[in-house]
Amino acid sequence: MTVIDISPSVMQFLLAFIVVAPLLGALAALLPAPPGLRGRNPDQAVLRHGVTVTGAVLVAAIVLAAGFDHDHPATMQATTDISWIPALDVRIHLGIDGISLPLLVLTALLTFLCALYSYFKLPAGPSPKAFVALVLVLESGTLATFAVLDLLLFFLAFEMVLIPMYFLIARWGGDQRQAAAWKFILYTLLGSVVMLLGLLLIGLKSGTFDMVALATDNGRGLTTSVQVIAVLAIGLGLAVKTPMWPLHSWLPDAHTAAPTVGSVLLAGVLLKMGTYGFVRILLPVAPDGMRTFAPYLAAFAVVGIVYGSLACLALARTGAKGDLKRLIAYSSVGHMGFVLLGIATMTPTGVNGALFANIAHGLITGLLFFLVGAVKDRYGTADLDTLAGATGAALYGRAPRLGALLAFAAVASLGLPGLAGFWGEMLTLFGAYSPAEGLSRPAFRTFMAIGAFGTLLTAAYMLIVVRRVCMGEHAPHSRLSPDEQPQQAPRAADGPQPAGTAGSPSSGTAGPRTATTPQLADIHPYEAAAWTPLVALTVVAGLWPAVLLGLTDPAVQQLLAGGKS
Repeated sequence: MTVIDISPSVMQFLLAFIVVAPLLGALAALLPAPPGLRGRNPDQAVLRHGVTVTGAVLVAAIVLAAGFDHDHPATMQATTDISWIPALDVRIHLGIDGISLPLLVLTALLTFLCALYSYFKLPAGPSPKAFVALVLVLESGTLATFAVLDLLLFFLAFEMVLIPMYFLIARWGGDQRQAAAWKFILYTLLGSVVMLLGLLLIGLKSGTFDMVALATDNGRGLTTSVQVIAVLAIGLGLAVKTPMWPLHSWLPDAHTAAPTVGSVLLAGVLLKMGTYGFVRILLPVAPDGMRTFAPYLAAFAVVGIVYGSLACLALARTGAKGDLKRLIAYSSVGHMGFVLLGIATMTPTGVNGALFANIAHGLITGLLFFLVGAVKDRYGTADLDTLAGATGAALYGRAPRLGALLAFAAVASLGLPGLAGFWGEMLTLFGAYSPAEGLSRPAFRTFMAIGAFGTLLTAAYMLIVVRRVCMGEHAPHSRLSPDEQPQQAPRAADGPQPAGTAGSPSSGTAGPRTATTPQLADIHPYEAAAWTPLVALTVVAGLWPAVLLGLTDPAVQQLLAGGKS
């Protein structure tokens, strides 16, 4: 069944367009704007160009999803297979199935929302041209990662996103941005070198780099020792990107320093590339190697769940001077732990839960970083003690819609039934209760219990954040000294705000300060436009999980069966 009937050749074109268009758009962004498209100033023209290109890619992704045959989600569709390097049998092989399609649409959606948000709220930094070009290159690399079906092309796409994200953090980030950017690039590059060795080992030993052929073979052409070495090498590279405890330490620094849209893209799509690699490559290509390492992967996953939650609790306590962006980053370590636990079960239930949790995390954490960025823009800080009720923060009283949305995102993140965050965690825990044959049931049930305990810790720190930031005392007179007053919220502009505008947090010059608690601007129209789709999809996925599970389950069943339905 398809929503609209589209010919195979048009489907091929749409997928190729989705992958290539952002790259071409990035090149065009660096060129002078043609006459008639320059708008009021060159900055506005290039930002509008970013919105246009990402919007076109999103429309193409939606049309592709509408033309996708939902009756056969396990079949690769919209495929292109062209020889590229015959000597190495490397092919330009593209295609999508029920596993990759949701990630493709999520990436296109989040990038468009980030471009739209940046049009009105451009982070302080160098040329807007460079900013738009880097975001588009980042989008192209991420989309290619989810669309390619060749191991070497997967590696190239996987690496393509590193340099744009490095510069987005280093040039448009906040405090400590240079150190955070270096930490990000060093960790991920070192992991990628090891991953490349594993990919080459699989390709050379099996005689092909084609991911579909390798999945169908299901490891029969690889000895157990080769599979174990390959899983260790590739798994390390993917674990850094996921990130898995204890390889996560680059993430909190990167999120804290990154601009708002950088944090949204990093959490919403880049982290998914690592877990996607586990599902697309390691589970079907090296099942014996995965079975060897599955208990260790699950153990690291549940440690990450508890560790991330405890770190968030420590940051949320009074007097800890915890940064709200850093807290959300540590929460991602815990949430991605659930994804890894689901993958480690090697069962359809667990892997479906992992894929569902991937999408839910992208929607909810993307929304959280948007909201925290908005709060930081209004106050000039994301320090929890400054935002707490004792300083007169009380978002419910001063910016009720913003406070309500922050509370909504927090309860969605803690896994409230009826919202998207619930299903992924529940399915991964069910998968751990009854893992795949050959895995220790007592061990995995222990992991399940630890993961369930982690959900309680998640609820604890998220509710503390809501209580401190949203429900604090709304004092008529501020208890802060004049030099400590929160900044007056800048008025929403009709177009992009130039970097360094007086009164904006990025300018380093505080806005008007008064002896009374300053009024905060509630949600601006451009913020509502960027956040509403994430809220709506979080509710839809929570109330109607079959939308996603109907796509992923047949594809997962076939993947785990080695290409045999």
